[in-house]
Amino acid sequence: MVGLHKSEFQNPVINWIDTRLPLFTMMTKEYGVFPTPKNFNYFWNFGALAMINLMIMIATGIFLAMNYNASTAGAFDSVERIVRDVNYGWLLRYVHMNGASMFFIVVYIHMFRGMYYGSYKKPRELLWMIGVVILLLMMATAFMGYVLPWGQMSYWGATVITNLFSAIPVVGEYIVTLLWGGFSVDNPTLNRFFSLHYLMPFVITGVVFLHVVALHITGSNNPLGIEPKSEQDTLPFHPYYTIKDSVGMCVYLLVFAVLVFFVPDYLGHSDNYIQANPLVTPTHIVPEWYFLPFYAILRSVPSKLGGVLMMFGAIAVLFVLPWLDTSPVRSAKFRPIYRQLMYVFVVDVVVLGYVGGKPPSGMNVVIGQVCTAYYFLHFLVILPILGKMEKPLPLPESISNPVLTMGGGPLPGAALAKPMEKI
Repeated sequence: MVGLHKSEFQNPVINWIDTRLPLFTMMTKEYGVFPTPKNFNYFWNFGALAMINLMIMIATGIFLAMNYNASTAGAFDSVERIVRDVNYGWLLRYVHMNGASMFFIVVYIHMFRGMYYGSYKKPRELLWMIGVVILLLMMATAFMGYVLPWGQMSYWGATVITNLFSAIPVVGEYIVTLLWGGFSVDNPTLNRFFSLHYLMPFVITGVVFLHVVALHITGSNNPLGIEPKSEQDTLPFHPYYTIKDSVGMCVYLLVFAVLVFFVPDYLGHSDNYIQANPLVTPTHIVPEWYFLPFYAILRSVPSKLGGVLMMFGAIAVLFVLPWLDTSPVRSAKFRPIYRQLMYVFVVDVVVLGYVGGKPPSGMNVVIGQVCTAYYFLHFLVILPILGKMEKPLPLPESISNPVLTMGGGPLPGAALAKPMEKI
């Protein structure tokens, strides 16, 4: 029939829909027969896990918003009511609260995997940059969400972080007033943060869609960091990687369940179970754990403006990472020096997170400054120089060769094959 898409599905209902709106054909093309490198390891699960986590956060957030009171007088009590009186409100609250932590764990591993295997290199520069945009949107969403329970750490965290913008010359004070909706963190601030916190996950969903589109145009990287050269180097996404992703999802949900049902408050701060009081300052104001490395960078510079610039610079440098790494080889498997330095970089970020959660005094300050210096040294000095000086190991001819020969040696049983041929 003129104007209708030719559908190959046998089911009459699906065929009728697909001829008019070829969603099923698109899904089959992009997630069924889509060719993917045959050597993915379990680090390639984390992109799918991030999407699942995003859906969990949106679903639980919608139901929580139905019972939340976005006012300074009622916010804290409404959260307590959700936990105590709303049917399964405790489950919604703990899944949403710990889901934020799980989201950042999954995304951080996803990004470190990309850095280790060189997934930001040509032709995937824009794919990587969109991923960094997603990280920024996640941070903004998580920060505003942390303010909503209106506990002590929520209030004072909002006060400290929003005040950082006042360090920006000329427009800083106007930005702070705009964020607050007044002259201090108060009811208008809470309303704005609630509104934006509800909106941002849908913005993230749109950017994730662009991320997936960019991925399907350039194709996925793989542990060897070489492009597929033939059909023998690839497998259809389904059923091979749908099954592999399902295994990863089961492990992820198991860890998530342990966190929610056994230690739901482990990653939170006890002061946030005290209602916000503008007249009582907590002994030590700290953000959520996933912000601590950047918080340590902020505190490592004595100047307020300098600390703000360094903190935002720690993320901005990720945007230009594809051009800072000058090596033509992607994967750390074939870059022995880079591989060791990546381990050092991971340790550096972990130490920054540890220091960020401690009071800014004594050795904590010194360690934070040293780790901050190394963080920027890694990107701005080591990667550009190392790419020109390091001698990489020889790359395999194709993905199939090391996969089938388990690292390049003879196939198992190859020694027995020749005598059998003679027989």
